[in-house]
Amino acid sequence: MLYAVKSATCVVLASLAMFDICFRRLPNRSILLVALLYLVDAALARPSVASVAVHLGTAAGAFALFALLFRFGWMAGGDVKLAAAVFLWAGPAFALPVLFIVSLCGAALGLTVLGIALFHGRSRRLDRASLQSVRMDGVPYGVPLAIGGVAAIWLPVLTSLQLT
Repeated sequence: MLYAVKSATCVVLASLAMFDICFRRLPNRSILLVALLYLVDAALARPSVASVAVHLGTAAGAFALFALLFRFGWMAGGDVKLAAAVFLWAGPAFALPVLFIVSLCGAALGLTVLGIALFHGRSRRLDRASLQSVRMDGVPYGVPLAIGGVAAIWLPVLTSLQLT
C-alpha cells in the first residue's frame, strides 16, 4: 500500500509538471494533494510524532527559503507552495540531495528556455530584451520541483534497500 501512495504522488507531480509547462501555473489543489499524500504515507508507515514534526519543520524551512526567492521575483507563488510539499516528503535527511537535484534541473531548464527563446528569433544575441522575454514567459520551475519530489519520495526507499 505504501508503494501505491508513493506512485500516486509521482503521478500527481508529473501532472503538475505538465500543467506548469502548458499553462505556467500550478493548481493549489494538486499541490495540497501532494502534501496530503505525505500524511497518508506517514499514517501507513507509522513513524514517530517527532519524525513527522521534523518533516513539517523541513517543509516550513523550504517554504521560507522559496518565499524569499519569490520576494526577489525569482520564483512564482505556486512554486513556493510546491517546494514546501516536496520538502515535506524529503525531510531533513534528504533535503540537501533534493535541493541539489532541484537546483541542477532548474539551471538546466533555465538555460534550455533561454536557448529556445534565442533560437526562435526573439533575439539573435544575448541582450536585455531576450532576458526580459524569458523572465516574462517564465521558467516552469514546477518541472524541477516535480523531479525533486520524485527523488524525495524514492530516495529513502532506495537507501533502505541498499542497507539490507
